[in-house]
Amino acid sequence: MAIVKSKTEAAAYALAVAASAALLIAAYAHRTPFSSHEAWGFVTGGWCVWLQVKENIWNWPISLVNNAVFFFLFQRERLFGDMGLQAAYFTLGAYGWYTWLFGGQAHTHAKVERSSARLLVILSLVTVAATSLLTIYLRSINDAAPLLDAFTTVLSLIAQGMLARKLIENWPAWIVVNIISIAMYVYKHLYLTALLSVVFTAMCILGYLRWRRQLHDSAREETSVLV
Repeated sequence: MAIVKSKTEAAAYALAVAASAALLIAAYAHRTPFSSHEAWGFVTGGWCVWLQVKENIWNWPISLVNNAVFFFLFQRERLFGDMGLQAAYFTLGAYGWYTWLFGGQAHTHAKVERSSARLLVILSLVTVAATSLLTIYLRSINDAAPLLDAFTTVLSLIAQGMLARKLIENWPAWIVVNIISIAMYVYKHLYLTALLSVVFTAMCILGYLRWRRQLHDSAREETSVLV
């Protein structure tokens, strides 16, 4: 799937690349109030989510870099749930990369689908149970925000799994995670990472609308074929 479809879009990508480079250079030159780790997390995170919205396969290798960056950032800030989450993300990212390429019919590219009601009920029960257990563990190791860290950790894993399977419900799940994360990162003075969560929230809304439109288009195509 091509990333660029018009000259206007090409110009927008060029501007985004320039802005990303400028942010990284400023961070390394100590001209920003945030670290180079946060700058890399911001840049790679923004790119991978935007490419997820566009259903572009390149989101997965970029997301793997993003996971590695945030693993060390959260280790430093003692957000152990988020730190462990990045390792799980890395595994799910490799799985998603393969699934998007070969998870469709006859090992073709996977298409956007909806989750079944049964799956959503099961995932909701898993979220409640896993959050309760993880909260107890995070409290035992002196996590900075055990309940919120546990909930966002569990829901993020579920959302990432749904994203890997191209299930549209991943977007509402990510929106909830990002809204909670904004408050948590501001509390830890990770202001650039909090801003990234704001950007992610906007992208997730856009992603949901775009994927829903694709579902409707696919349904119309199937109906026209049957007719």
